[in-house]
Amino acid sequence: MQDVYQQIRELEHIQGLSKHEQFVMGFINAINDKLLSKGDMLPSVNSLMKELGFARETIARGYKELMSRGIVESKNRIGFYVANEDTTQTLKLALIIFAFDSFQELFYKTFSSRVGKDVHIDVFFHHNNIIVFENIISTVRGKYGMYVVAPIPHKRTAGILSTLPMNKFLMVDRYEPIPGDYSYVVQEFEKSSYKAFVALKEVIGRYKEMVYYYRPSTDTPVEILNAYKKFVHDCKVKGVIRTEYLPGSIEKGKVYFTINNTELWAMLKDCISKKFVIGKDVGILSHNDDVVKEIICNGITTYSTDFKKMAEKAADFVRTRKKIQEVIPTVLIRRQSL
Repeated sequence: MQDVYQQIRELEHIQGLSKHEQFVMGFINAINDKLLSKGDMLPSVNSLMKELGFARETIARGYKELMSRGIVESKNRIGFYVANEDTTQTLKLALIIFAFDSFQELFYKTFSSRVGKDVHIDVFFHHNNIIVFENIISTVRGKYGMYVVAPIPHKRTAGILSTLPMNKFLMVDRYEPIPGDYSYVVQEFEKSSYKAFVALKEVIGRYKEMVYYYRPSTDTPVEILNAYKKFVHDCKVKGVIRTEYLPGSIEKGKVYFTINNTELWAMLKDCISKKFVIGKDVGILSHNDDVVKEIICNGITTYSTDFKKMAEKAADFVRTRKKIQEVIPTVLIRRQSL
């Protein structure tokens, strides 16, 4: 370990270099020069204080930066060790989202491209399962320099997320209130859904019934259900709520609304099979737009937030650390299906 100490001492002669910068660069140089390898244990804070004469705060801050960059990790009651020999990265980030649906894939691709190659991103999927979500947070806590999280609407969510450092935390996709001051880039569901339904009132009124498929046990926002109920009441539309689309059950004269893409594809398949004219015999509305919905069956009417913009805003926060609290607008995109 004397060679590592020497790497740090050799930086003393560089004018304008603080002890903190000397500490970080010394360890990076030691890894680049193969004096340290992945898995190697590093000196304790007390050992470094004794050998280098640095203050405890300086050493702690240096280790903290190396950890935020994913180069060093710590284990409780064991110490620090080399976690990654890629010293070019400046930040290690945990991205915690629902799953890799098409719009979340768009978010990820845009986000990862914009933050840059010097940010290492580990992706975790919670699948709207609060136990999985809590286990992920427990696993990543203290090991990353930034946490970008799409939360779950659950009574335990606030307590789970409040264990993360708010100065390194960004909430994305949906908003969930938690204690403290924190940044977020999210979409809104209830008011935007109601607004989209009302904008489609005239065309929906041409059909005898509107059917909404809502699955309470999934990630479907309950706010959309509330908006739907308010719409059918306020606009005197005959509305039905069902929990699952059964293949082959589509009927003429009805509008079908789902946010589940698997159900949407089944509906479209049935329309083709029964030779129904989409937009005339049946109406179809979908949530969350993507390129497939733009071109399939002459276009599916959707209302959606701009996930590309959300990802860009999230990436800019990661790069600048400038506080943001923004709701990305939801837009109705009218096409042939309704």
